[in-house]
Amino acid sequence: MPIYQLSDEHIFPNPMMAGNDGLLAIGGDLTSDRLIEAYRCGIFPWYSEGQPILWWSPNPRMILFPNNFKRNKSLEKVVKNKKFQIHFDKDFKHVIENCASMPRIGQEGETWITTDMKNAYIELHRIGIAHSVEAYLDDSLVGGLYGLSIGGTFFGESMFHKVTDASKVALWCLVDKVLEWGFDMIDVQQETKHLESMGAESLSRKDFLNLLANSVKKETIKGSWSA
Repeated sequence: MPIYQLSDEHIFPNPMMAGNDGLLAIGGDLTSDRLIEAYRCGIFPWYSEGQPILWWSPNPRMILFPNNFKRNKSLEKVVKNKKFQIHFDKDFKHVIENCASMPRIGQEGETWITTDMKNAYIELHRIGIAHSVEAYLDDSLVGGLYGLSIGGTFFGESMFHKVTDASKVALWCLVDKVLEWGFDMIDVQQETKHLESMGAESLSRKDFLNLLANSVKKETIKGSWSA
């Protein structure tokens, strides 16, 4: 499959043209307008420091339907005991910095969340599109996640934890929030056993894009989610 070179225009090729590995296009920039258009089309950037920007639309695509979130009893006990204090959009910058710097199995140094990526998503947070969920323990940030809200879809980007269950409780509270607001799905992008165990499932690229096309037509809940 061809890999498309993006122009200065915020236009993407049809994501169904992505290769078997999900790679669709190269180049462009990380402006807010381009990123929002990418996510609306089911495309996201993922690359390492020193590489050009790479744009992906994987097949299959893992998503979590909020009603299918698995609320196991042990995690429910942690939530009910209020071990963690949960906040939305209290400290987006430190959530993304922690996601970038936390050690990952098989990786050395920082993850794919480059300096340019961090700055781009901090700007999306400033304009009310990107949001964070934070878990605190004794006033210290010990876990959380961040992503984008467009229409009826929350596009999850990354999560981290320094204390067991911190990121899981953050996800629990995100699910509660999007259920309350009638979201269609949480996009978690890549298949992982961890997210599958929490109720996420894999869809074909075609099925995901069909769902997404209707979901992003809904009104986007912009601004801070801290209220």
